[in-house]
Amino acid sequence: MKFQVFKNGQPLTDFSLSGAYLFGADMIPLRHVDKIEFKDGIIECQKKSHDSSGLALLWPVEGSGSLLLNTTRLPERPEPYNLNVELARARMMQITLKREDWALFDDSNALDKQVQEVQHCFIQALQHISEPEKASVFADEALKKGVAFSERMAAKYAEQFLAVRFRNKALGRHSLGCQLNPDLLENEKYRKWLTDMFGFVTVPVNWREIEAEKGDYDFEKLDKCMKYLAGRRLAICAGPLLKFTPETIPQWLITEKPSFEKIRERAYEFVTEIVKRYSKYIHAWRVISGMNAQNCFGFNFEQVIEMTRTACLAAKGVDTKSRKMVDIVFPWGEYYAHDKTTVPPLVYADMVIQSGIGFDAFGLQFHFGKDAAGMHVRDMMQISSRLDCFAAVPKTVHVTGVSVPDGDGQGDRAPERAGHWHENWTQAQQAKWIEEFYKLALGRPYINTVTYSQLADGVDVADLPVDGCGLLTNKLTPKKAFLVMAKFQKTIMKQ
Repeated sequence: MKFQVFKNGQPLTDFSLSGAYLFGADMIPLRHVDKIEFKDGIIECQKKSHDSSGLALLWPVEGSGSLLLNTTRLPERPEPYNLNVELARARMMQITLKREDWALFDDSNALDKQVQEVQHCFIQALQHISEPEKASVFADEALKKGVAFSERMAAKYAEQFLAVRFRNKALGRHSLGCQLNPDLLENEKYRKWLTDMFGFVTVPVNWREIEAEKGDYDFEKLDKCMKYLAGRRLAICAGPLLKFTPETIPQWLITEKPSFEKIRERAYEFVTEIVKRYSKYIHAWRVISGMNAQNCFGFNFEQVIEMTRTACLAAKGVDTKSRKMVDIVFPWGEYYAHDKTTVPPLVYADMVIQSGIGFDAFGLQFHFGKDAAGMHVRDMMQISSRLDCFAAVPKTVHVTGVSVPDGDGQGDRAPERAGHWHENWTQAQQAKWIEEFYKLALGRPYINTVTYSQLADGVDVADLPVDGCGLLTNKLTPKKAFLVMAKFQKTIMKQ
């Protein structure tokens, strides 16, 4: 497959393929791809299968930022496709499908006029398809208007259903959460901001720190957290208890190079110890996180499911009252294109349910702002659509992690490589993004809580992939994003 690439009606001579991957049916990334490269104004994609596929990549859209967008699935052919036209075509299809899904035809005059403008530009692009430069100009205009319209449409849908949840008093003080940073708990100012704002607090658990020596548990840090939080009218969550990344697995376990059975045994023991010690404090456990994407031992598919089962069994065996959550990270599954030991997110969710594993809810995580699989910036329509994929899952859903930066970074955090939303990242832009995201998430009746990933900047936390994502500065002064969160909490409390 080949794609011609244009900018302002001219073939591009230089283009970065940030976030590029091919996908097949159900948007699942393709693994057997030999190359995706840009040369002389053409993106060439070589894959082993001849099935129809689509291309996703970071793409600049005037007025909307630099976003990870996708084409539709297309059959192979000798002549190149016009990438500008295909990106616009995919957005037109998404608008049409989501208008039907969401039944957004009531406000006919305003919505119809806007969508007709998008259609008109796209039709002009198709009419000039034999003149690729001219077609690309019309396609760019269609995409610009299409992305802007689809985000307005997603916001309108979210606002309608959020208003219903407010009217029905379906949200409470515990709906908004934040992850605690134990290293800042001694700071009185930090404690005040945390407990005044949030009714739901997540205490992080790091197996590597707690069991640095085999069989020797250091609970001092967790004990302090539980002692402080207990009795403060807070719902307390802890976890993830298990997460198979090098930063969270004990060094002795990695050095041993044990069999899967031994790893499973050690994991069961650790989860049992933690849950037994703190079950009287905890309302919800994030039992296991990221098994769909983060798998430093290279477990196969059956082992991934078995480890999930083991973690849930261990937690449930000691604590039958608290909610048990299974976390899914990077919910679009881009990582699957590059790592054969991973599982697409919706496939993992389905198999966990089909396997009869005893748990209560799924957790979803959304982190943007880095040139890494799953972390390139996406627009609000894409986020809405991905949340909708979990509407049919027969479990409640919690957003257990959210983060975006408050400023532009360098290297893999540079906007041209990681993407940005509408404008380059600033504190004001971070606040706008958070406001829109929380409307989308809280407006969906199957999402119970939303937990932000970091309250304050300034302390290294291995689990957090985005610098500057805190709601407070490193001097613990509120950012605009914190004020947005306060507005949500105030509205919830007024119900």
